[in-house]
Amino acid sequence: MPAFKDLPTPPKPAKKPVTDTHHGVTRTDDYAWLKADNWQAMFRDTSILDPEIRSYLEAENAYQEAAMADTGDLRKTLFNEMKGRIKEDDSSVPMKDGAYAYGTLFVTGGEQAHYFRTPRSGGVLKEVLLNGDREADGKDYCRISGLDHAPGHDKGIWGYDDTGSEFFTLKVRNFATGQDLDDVIENTGGGGAWAPDGQSFFYTMLDENHRPSKVYHHILGTQQSADRLVYEEEDPGFFMGVGGSLLDDYIYIDIHDHETSEYRILSTKDLTAEPKLVAVRQTGIEYEMSEGGDVFFILTNDDGAKDFKIMQAPVESPSKENWTEVVPHRPGTLILSVSAYKHHLVWMERHEGLPRIVIRDRLSGEDHAIAFDEEAYSLGFGGALEYDTDWVRFSYSSMTTPTQLYDYNLYTRERVLLKTQEVPSGHVIENYLTRRVFATAEDGQKVPVSLLYKKDTRLDGSAPCLLYGYGAYGISIPASFSTNALSLVDRGFVYAIAHVRGGKDKGFAWYEHGKMQHKTNTFTDFIAAANHLVAENFTAYDRIIAEGGSAGGMLMGAIANMAPEKFGGIIAAVPFVDVLNTMLDDTLPLTPPEWPEWGNPIESASDFRNIASYSPYDNIAAKAYPPILVLSGLTDPRVTYWEPTKWVAKLRDHSTSADPILLKTNMGAGHGGASGRFQRLEEIAYEYAFALKVTGK
Repeated sequence: MPAFKDLPTPPKPAKKPVTDTHHGVTRTDDYAWLKADNWQAMFRDTSILDPEIRSYLEAENAYQEAAMADTGDLRKTLFNEMKGRIKEDDSSVPMKDGAYAYGTLFVTGGEQAHYFRTPRSGGVLKEVLLNGDREADGKDYCRISGLDHAPGHDKGIWGYDDTGSEFFTLKVRNFATGQDLDDVIENTGGGGAWAPDGQSFFYTMLDENHRPSKVYHHILGTQQSADRLVYEEEDPGFFMGVGGSLLDDYIYIDIHDHETSEYRILSTKDLTAEPKLVAVRQTGIEYEMSEGGDVFFILTNDDGAKDFKIMQAPVESPSKENWTEVVPHRPGTLILSVSAYKHHLVWMERHEGLPRIVIRDRLSGEDHAIAFDEEAYSLGFGGALEYDTDWVRFSYSSMTTPTQLYDYNLYTRERVLLKTQEVPSGHVIENYLTRRVFATAEDGQKVPVSLLYKKDTRLDGSAPCLLYGYGAYGISIPASFSTNALSLVDRGFVYAIAHVRGGKDKGFAWYEHGKMQHKTNTFTDFIAAANHLVAENFTAYDRIIAEGGSAGGMLMGAIANMAPEKFGGIIAAVPFVDVLNTMLDDTLPLTPPEWPEWGNPIESASDFRNIASYSPYDNIAAKAYPPILVLSGLTDPRVTYWEPTKWVAKLRDHSTSADPILLKTNMGAGHGGASGRFQRLEEIAYEYAFALKVTGK
């Protein structure tokens, strides 16, 4: 019996052909009109959206609700299950800084985090500094970017976005009164870096194209219009961030795209000075900095160090000619990050596809590592808020093991278990298995696949499988614990993560071989993972639900075109599927910074042809596409709403199957979906209900 039957006729948008020509190639786009002419203003005020576009999006929402109407009870069940695995009144273990320790908590029924502090020595008294539920009250959407306390511990910067467009407003909370100061800073990236005296801070301003192009210095009690412009980045292809060192000695201005970086630093001894260039940007060379007293430690891939090395330089003269090697480049061992403390240097690295933390005594030069024995696991380094410390924090989990939070003594190597993630409804680790298998790619490379399933799941090819993939920007998907995934696994699913090229799961080369002219490796790796799971009887092709979001949504679009017969269904969340048109439009927020990842089809005919060869929207053909669920956000500045909208319309024009293609647009959110923790669960329950419906579970 088909999963979907007696469906109404899907909406059919008008075709309004628009033709363009690039590099001698003329293309026609029937649905270009779905991009609102006033999209920049609409991100701030959705009420001005073109009525014809709004009407179409609302018709699509009505259609997908009708198609999924019979899953209403299932969605409620899934939501309640997932909510039942969350400790509602949970609290983080606060981190020490000065006289206090800072953390976050949730209250029963609450959607947003509350930011609190306790005395450094501990105790049950929690002073709530910012109540996220109160700040979000009455808003359809509210995302709080955090609370950054001043060095004097008397106030803190906090930011919020109440449209989903990721334009954040900054305010300053007085901890003694619980009220905000008069300072209001609009159109920012979401955070700031305090000056040591706590009377001013630095922040990034977003321009009209949503790019962080300027760093300003704001003095408390003054108007935003009076803020001093500290640095302006004139190249639209670069992102910019601002932060401070643990010692409060320097303000860092980090300028980067996906392959090149540059730092400018400002000594806090003179806040009126011009920022000092460390090393001029050089295409393909990345570096990042951490202050270590009288030296900076610098993580870089300079001089052919593809998997990165650690250098050091005097703080007074950190230019490149003064860099000396501290940790050499070791091919195949990717150094991910570095943190400096008074007596120790700590870095995260990935070796043989698994993460570990390495600690070096700065006096003796002795190294030791923190690692675990499971086949697949996740490790996170939380570090410390203080420079002069003997303790740092890290977290560990696997696909079967809930997150464990540890404090670790850098001298004695003592591990103190602070907290184990509580699953209120219960979780018996022994009932589950996690494995790491390897699929053989088209070119012979071995693609890691992390698996989770119940011990009693029959591995005879009958089990349904949710196969997740991403594969872009060098982002590695950790094999971490997910309470949500248990709702599928407990129903007999194999939950799988394909660590495809485009991420750094097997080193920097794994990333390089999944970008630019090598991008199709990402897609064929994912298909190879599906082939392997079928060949090893974990599942069958018509039982696989493929899932990916954002750049992972591009992956979903590509595999839908390349091998639709190998997937029983596809879930594409905020999918980047109109790649060629987006990379040809340099007014869009992320286009110039994205050219190093995908190529610049405006300037390069070769890049144009390469992107055109795989761009999902441009490669739709007359094929039997499987059921597809597409999720979108109206105010999404990263993957604009019209990309998935156009994709769905064109897919329906060409699909030769009777399987539905559903579009669900969140009319009050952006790239990350709903902002509340339980609101987000409703969206996941919807996705899982689709997977269960398609597979007949």
